Amino acid sequence: MSANIEQTLDFLVSRGLEKHLRNLQRGLEKESLRVDSDGLLAQTPHPWNLGSALTHPMITTDYCESLLEFVTPVHNNIENLLKELQDIHHFTYQHIGDEKLWVNSMPCIVESEEKIPIARYGSSNIAKMKEAYRRGLSYRYGALMQTIAGIHFNFSMPDSFWSDYFEFDSPNQLSNQLQAKKSDKYFSLIRNFHRNSWIGSYLFGASPAVCRSFLRGRAKCPTQNIGLGQHMLEDFEAHSFYARNATSLRLSGLGYSNAAQADIEICYNGIDHFVQSLRRAIQTVNPDYEKFGVNVNDQYQQLNANLLQIENEFYSSIRPKRVAASGESPSTALQQRGVEYIEVRSIDLNPFAPVGIDADCIRFMDVLLLYCLFSDSGPLSPDDFRAAQANQQKIVMRGRDKHLKINTEQGEKPAEQAMMKLLGQMRPVAELLDQVNNSNRYLSMMAQQINKVEDSELTPSARIINQMRSENLSFYEFSTKMSENSERLFKQESLDPETNQKFENLATQSHTTQIEIESSDKLSFDEFLEDYFKRQNSLQ
Repeated sequence: MSANIEQTLDFLVSRGLEKHLRNLQRGLEKESLRVDSDGLLAQTPHPWNLGSALTHPMITTDYCESLLEFVTPVHNNIENLLKELQDIHHFTYQHIGDEKLWVNSMPCIVESEEKIPIARYGSSNIAKMKEAYRRGLSYRYGALMQTIAGIHFNFSMPDSFWSDYFEFDSPNQLSNQLQAKKSDKYFSLIRNFHRNSWIGSYLFGASPAVCRSFLRGRAKCPTQNIGLGQHMLEDFEAHSFYARNATSLRLSGLGYSNAAQADIEICYNGIDHFVQSLRRAIQTVNPDYEKFGVNVNDQYQQLNANLLQIENEFYSSIRPKRVAASGESPSTALQQRGVEYIEVRSIDLNPFAPVGIDADCIRFMDVLLLYCLFSDSGPLSPDDFRAAQANQQKIVMRGRDKHLKINTEQGEKPAEQAMMKLLGQMRPVAELLDQVNNSNRYLSMMAQQINKVEDSELTPSARIINQMRSENLSFYEFSTKMSENSERLFKQESLDPETNQKFENLATQSHTTQIEIESSDKLSFDEFLEDYFKRQNSLQ
């Protein structure tokens, strides 16, 4: 694959296409729990002054009322992207009183699932649909899993690149053909990402420990044959569990993985295959979910009893994305207009970075995603996918074990050897990015990743465990300390007046827009849902 990537990069340079690499399109979606002054999950409503969680373009909520989600606009400059995320944090801290943002992916102390309030979005039909969907998630997977936080990294090539790459005279020429070719390339990226994403989990995984409350009611498994309601973590101290060599429990079977959706087979061998396999899951009834009921005593327990209520329920470490119109399903938008960007969902919050992610993690994602985009990418069979997932699970649970082996095209190899080989194959991408940006930041970042492979104590997961051990801290105490550090950082500086006014205006407008949506509803909620799914089914 190394020769292949170098040939492709040479081709880009020979055609003058490397200039487009200065304009990579990036966006971030960052989740953070609000916690109270005691470090417990906040029970307060979404703060009014932050705006409407339904309609605000940059500050919303995810599953629960306390799980904030910050969404940046698209940027082609890493520093500006991080500055935007910092500004959102500054504004948020002005309006959450003595609460703070939890800086770890794994949650704070959660007293019970009943103390995890489902997010509220108002009285409109779309708000009720969001709430019913989230209620369904709690029945299917448990509310506790919905308190896990992470970062989503949105990535795309500039539109001008694709017309040049495929030798179209303009982005509008033969737009359907261009879009189809563009979508094929993005699906190539996705397949290669599944094959290689384990390296990111080793280098940037930051969830090796959990609060004991997260596993309340689950017994420690005495054997390797883990059963339902069990776990295999070790006692770190009286209030914390950990896995000795874990990198990301968030991505393990304990966390936000797709283990609960193991029977759903999604095909990544092209946009039509992907959409068809996703829609099968949306239309297939699950007998276990039928037991929960749908509309019980005039309250929707879930949107339906199918394997997936809607497309967004399918968990994957990476997704093809297209901005959908109002009332349009994601799969319909994809099929009709093709892939617009990809969304990487496997990045843990970094408690050592004030906003949960730093510039070097973004640069690594640039290099990895471009490597996946420009490398050969054959079809990904169900067996291939399972093999890739097996590697991922080995890394997230045992990635820092010097004796760990993973599967490669050449058979089982030491994980450290496989990582060094992959980083070597990625290096030409970093070199080209430095060349076009007139910098050495990408190669400097790659050198740091090689150091992490050579010395696992440099990884975020090891740094967390080592600090907990050296300072005699529980997971809760470590996370509280880091959250307080972040809180002080954002509270000691104020936003400039112009930026603050921008966020004030966005909040005010979002409330106005929510009221407009609520007043425009003409159908009952039952009629609204029936119409929504009828429209989706008519497009199958």
